[in-house]
Amino acid sequence: MNTTSATRQLTFYTISVFFLVFVCEVVESYFYTLGSDRRWASALSLMTACFSVTACLTVYFHATPLFDRRIGSYSKRMVKLMGAVGAVELLYLANNFFHFMNDPVPGRAGGEWLLSLAALIYACGLLILFVLPERKGDLPSRLLYVGLPICTASLAGILFWTRQLLSPGSARMFDLSLLIAAFGAAMIVAGILFGHYRKKGFKAHWVSVQSLGFVVIGQILLLQSGHSSGIPFLIASALHALAYAILVSQGLRLSIAEPLRERREAEDRIEFLAFNDELTGLPNRRSLHSKLNSHFDKDDSGKTALLVLNINRFKTINDSLGYEAGDRLLGIVSELLKNHVEEPEEVFRTGGDEFAVVLPEIGGDEAMRRAHTLLEEFERPVNVGGMEHYVALSAGIAVYPEDGSAADNLLQSADAAVHLAKEQGSEVKRFAKGMTLIAREKLILESDLRKGLERGEFYLEYQPKMSVENGRILGMEALVRWNHPRRGAISPNEFIPLAEESGLIVPLGEWVLYEACRQNKEWQNKGYEPLCMSVNLSIRQFRQVGLAEQIEQMLEQIGLDSKYVELEITESMTVDKDAAFEQLQRFKQLGLHISIDDFGTGYSSLHYLKNMPIDRLKIDRSFVSEVMSGERDAAIVSTITSMAHHLKLKVTAEGVENEEQLEFLRSQRCHEAQGFLFSRPVPAAKFERMFLLQQKLG
Repeated sequence: MNTTSATRQLTFYTISVFFLVFVCEVVESYFYTLGSDRRWASALSLMTACFSVTACLTVYFHATPLFDRRIGSYSKRMVKLMGAVGAVELLYLANNFFHFMNDPVPGRAGGEWLLSLAALIYACGLLILFVLPERKGDLPSRLLYVGLPICTASLAGILFWTRQLLSPGSARMFDLSLLIAAFGAAMIVAGILFGHYRKKGFKAHWVSVQSLGFVVIGQILLLQSGHSSGIPFLIASALHALAYAILVSQGLRLSIAEPLRERREAEDRIEFLAFNDELTGLPNRRSLHSKLNSHFDKDDSGKTALLVLNINRFKTINDSLGYEAGDRLLGIVSELLKNHVEEPEEVFRTGGDEFAVVLPEIGGDEAMRRAHTLLEEFERPVNVGGMEHYVALSAGIAVYPEDGSAADNLLQSADAAVHLAKEQGSEVKRFAKGMTLIAREKLILESDLRKGLERGEFYLEYQPKMSVENGRILGMEALVRWNHPRRGAISPNEFIPLAEESGLIVPLGEWVLYEACRQNKEWQNKGYEPLCMSVNLSIRQFRQVGLAEQIEQMLEQIGLDSKYVELEITESMTVDKDAAFEQLQRFKQLGLHISIDDFGTGYSSLHYLKNMPIDRLKIDRSFVSEVMSGERDAAIVSTITSMAHHLKLKVTAEGVENEEQLEFLRSQRCHEAQGFLFSRPVPAAKFERMFLLQQKLG
């Protein structure tokens, strides 16, 4: 229940009090006019007293197991409170029973003030229970468990005999004072607990407020009943029993019923998650294993095809658009697959961006046909992150029993097939012997990549960036290389995608940035002309929140001025415009240069060219290589350079391999050129001899 509903209920209770008082007055007047015998009212009040004692003693003897879950350390206080209240209620019951059995004349038993005393103890006890903090060094719990009810009963007995010595008028004043004190205490404590409930939302507070509400109404009716023993007094006694009953029943609900319900829900949730994917609701890998094994056990002779599908470039989409968009894409793919499988086919999500479809009773050729049919459903664009995207999937097929005689083997074969399909750019691949060896070698290479970072097997090569106008060196780009201890030099096209896929691109990128800046500072210390060092950033690096601060600390440690560092990013990194702008702004505040690498091949948008703090565009080599033979490529290069000049951006052309290309770039007023015409990437020592030393001597 929220606090607004609680406030409405409180208002309803208040109105009900006035209505109940009015009804009691009318009924009491009616019976008084008839002169009816009201001994029945005394009998009913005796019954309500029995209920009150039962409720109090139930809590007293069973509160610890009932309330321990929801009230926690306060359960011991609850025991002592209800023991004290129950002692007073027990005296009230004994007094009423004695008078009922021995006094043939109907009337009040004279112990109604005990109801007010019980109400006062109850209200003050609830305040101590929920508001006052526990302290170390309190009296022993066992002593209070037995002693507090005895002390309370003794106090009530002393008050009882003291009251017998008072005159009738003084006794009435004693009763009235105790009634008003109980009424005030119940009102104040109910208000305090209601305030705590609105602030903390603790359900036990609201239960106590409800219980005290009935106590307050009971005190009002006792005040109204005067010296009669009619309807108001009967209802007041019943309300006391109801107040205690609410505490017991709601306590049972809070401490037993709700925890049991929550436990059942949690168990159902755990069982669901054990066999289903939380994001998509599809059966998971465990369900797939169970399904395949049970199917194989039922029918050994028939064939079963397993189709495994991967989303192409999912990590790029996830990194560029954010994890929420990635989750949305997974949901779209799962819905499309569920909507287009045919009975008895079944779809599973086996983890990450991987899905599986079980195709019972079909062989390899039929499985290929079904795979192509399913992939056709992804030829239409889907909305991801507020943008239209074409989702491409690759599929791998393995058939039982020839590609695997058990679920694990069949899934491993299908995984190997789909990974080969992704690497070769194919839509569908059927498993063939040797694929598992390729997958195993890839796994070994990933392990070697991790070890290579620790062993220092990576090194940098540098490629010069030359002035198109006069041929002087203007800067250099740092490119990472890997010298494997067994396989020798491994192509970046092989290990860079693997590093991105495994997440090792982040520590590798950090090392590249540090080593490039360190080398640049070393050349400056040798007296060479200061040049700008370009370093590529991966998407994962670019999305790091503290990257700018990390670079700042690195440059301070090395002692390199930030104006001699240029960070190269790709167009796809700027898809999330707000996040990209904030990151680039932090880079510019450090004084770093920023360039867009491979411009024109990715997410091309004029938005970031106009608004983002960019210094340079790098024309991709795919356009430059065909600039002399392809009119469209020449037009693209011409357009990019013209646009860059108007936006006051510098232009670097990559992949320049001959003089004709260089002359064309010179005619387009391109600023820098980079390519084999000038030099391949070379190690630091060779780069120093070929360019830095020659420029210094020249």
